[in-house]
Amino acid sequence: MAIFKLPLSGNVNQKINPFSWFTEMTNGTFGLVNINLGRSSAPEVEQEILENVGSYGRQLGRVCAAMRVLADHLPEKDLSKEEKKAMNKFLRMMDDIDDVKESARKRYCCTIKMR
Repeated sequence: MAIFKLPLSGNVNQKINPFSWFTEMTNGTFGLVNINLGRSSAPEVEQEILENVGSYGRQLGRVCAAMRVLADHLPEKDLSKEEKKAMNKFLRMMDDIDDVKESARKRYCCTIKMR
């Protein structure tokens, strides 16, 4: 004999917590600005770096600026074809980033500090 149950009868249980329902719907975030640090072995350290050293953009900007200095002083004759191609892609990317920054600087009337 088959067991027949009407909707909401039998083994039905449900937690009703409006806040957890809302945070589950928004992937556990709540606020105007939420930064997802991804999966990190030390998220507290990453947060401290962001607060005390610089944003990801600032960190990448400084790394790229240093890389540009190295690229400018690197003898091209010592590079293989693949290495030259990689350096050219990197330098083009840096030029594109500089173009975006310059465009933003013009749009926002020089309110963006460049370091």
